[in-house]
Amino acid sequence: MDFSVSPAEAAFRRAVRTWLDDNLPAVLGTAGALRPEDPAERVALARRWQRRLHAGGWAGLAWPREYGGRGATPAEQLAFAEEYVRAGAPPLIDIGVGPTLAGPTLIHHGTEPQKRRFLPPILTGDEVWCQGFSEPDAGSDLAAVRTRAERRGGGWVVTGQKIWTSYARFADWCLLLARTDPRARKHEGLTFFLVDMRTPGIVVRPLVEMTGVAWFNEVFFDEVAVPEGCVVGRPGEGWTIAASTLAHERYGAAPHARLAGEWAAVAALARNTTRDGADATSTDPRWRQALAQSWIEIEIARLVAWKQVSEVARRGAPGPEGSYLKLWWSEADQRLKELAIALEGPYAQIERGDARAREAGRWQYEWLWSRAATLYAGTSEVQRNIIAQRVLGLPRS
Repeated sequence: MDFSVSPAEAAFRRAVRTWLDDNLPAVLGTAGALRPEDPAERVALARRWQRRLHAGGWAGLAWPREYGGRGATPAEQLAFAEEYVRAGAPPLIDIGVGPTLAGPTLIHHGTEPQKRRFLPPILTGDEVWCQGFSEPDAGSDLAAVRTRAERRGGGWVVTGQKIWTSYARFADWCLLLARTDPRARKHEGLTFFLVDMRTPGIVVRPLVEMTGVAWFNEVFFDEVAVPEGCVVGRPGEGWTIAASTLAHERYGAAPHARLAGEWAAVAALARNTTRDGADATSTDPRWRQALAQSWIEIEIARLVAWKQVSEVARRGAPGPEGSYLKLWWSEADQRLKELAIALEGPYAQIERGDARAREAGRWQYEWLWSRAATLYAGTSEVQRNIIAQRVLGLPRS
């Protein structure tokens, strides 16, 4: 991996930084970075921001130009992601399910009519997407899904349940994995669908997490009609297409940039935490060692992200190596939040919203939310299996 930056890449990064500096205040106001915790408010903000990204030519950065994208190189994609996070830009609409998952999946596997119908409103933010993969008894073992789809009247009828579906109650469309051949081997009997969330028979129920916020939902499908034209690929190819979708989910972000910003905030917390009249890092070298260890882990995440860029540039698509990055950053994220909670000492027991909570209870919320980091986009156990089998070539246990 060559970590040197070419003049063209440096110019691209400057252009990104300039555009973000010029456009973020118009969306976020003078208060700076905004992180609305109400899901409806976040979706409204994300729609406004997505339209501005599209108008500026930054939506669908990696998409081919013929589909409205910018045709950016893998290095440009990661540079953009780094600058995006460092600038405090809003989270992508639907947490990126549309631009990052649905779009690339359709570009690689969809028909031309599907691309013409769905890609433009993804770029403009006019349609929000959700991901209907996980089920109550088939989260980590995605191939064990039991939601079924049966051929009926020239189309399909879907019945079943999905869970942990982010933004489902705001979504217009859903990427759905369903079982269409119960007699086939479990990886071979699945089909990939595009489901209109306004179809009769769909019920969405929000799930309140231990953070107190309802980002996730459970979704019930009761005899939901899906047209034949909403099948991606051929029936029975769902597992292959879903694996492609998940590879995109683990690639293209810059978790190290977010973690670096949070590390700086934890370091400031340490400096503002007194022990025996001095800041914690002065009185106890273990705090300095913990901060140094965390910074090393974040730097490793950065290097792994850039190494992955070289692999994608060589191969043309994300591969199983993305599991390295997902596994590493998600566990480093949890350790960083645990450090923040440890620094707060007894104050860590005060819930967010209490006037006595340090930093308005930020780190209590972040610690609770970080528990999900090793679950979504594939658990740590799943990532280790992928690395063992598909990268190292080890036999299945």
